[in-house]
Parts: sequence; C-alpha cells; structure tokens
Amino acid sequence: MKSEYNNELIVTIVRRGWSEPVIAAARRAGAEGGTILLGRRTGIHEVKTLLGIAIEPEKEIVLTVVATARTDAVLDAIVAAAELDQPGMGLAFVVPVRRVVGRVHMFRKDEGEASRAPAPVTGRETP
Repeated sequence: MKSEYNNELIVTIVRRGWSEPVIAAARRAGAEGGTILLGRRTGIHEVKTLLGIAIEPEKEIVLTVVATARTDAVLDAIVAAAELDQPGMGLAFVVPVRRVVGRVHMFRKDEGEASRAPAPVTGRETP
C-alpha cells in the first residue's frame, strides 16, 4: 500500500542496552539517526522479584523518522540487529508522519551539497 506521507516513524522498544545496536543498524540502512527514551514495561508476564521486591524491567524506546521509501530497509536492519524475531527481545512498529518540523538538514541536503560543490572548470577563468 502506498503511503500519502513522505515520512514514517519507526518506534522500536528494546531491553536496556540494546538501543545503540538499533541506532547503528538504522544508520547503516539509511536513517540519519534517532532519539532514545527510557521507559519501563508494565506487562503482566514480566514481574520479577529480588528478595521479594518487585523489579520493573527497564526498556529503551528508539524513535527514528525516515523517508517512506527507506522504511522497509531500515526496519529490516533494526529487526536483525535487535533480534526482534526472537521472543522477549522487544518490538517495533511504524507510524505515518503527517508533518515534520525541525529537521531542516534532511530537507535541504541536496540543496546544501549543490551549493558547496566547486564551480566547474571552463578554461575561461581570469587570474
């Protein structure tokens, strides 16, 4: 199905310590980076105790905004890096993004590269 949006948000929830491999894999697959948030799970099956005290498992949430054309490649790389195909390793999902503000570098990338390119040599330059 073709999206009417140009960008999508990949939300990845992994165990604490797994966010760096997620970011590295996403970058290799074409993402420009991501944002890491800390959280805790409240699932009924993850209640663990230490000396009778409940321990709440900590999670890392990685938010990655990517161009829609790159979403599948980036998501596949994240799944492989975080082993999300294994039970209990985490999950990832994609949300369409209607509007993005503040990522000016992403939208002006081609313009910036063109403006920094050296002028063509024509042989008519004057000293």
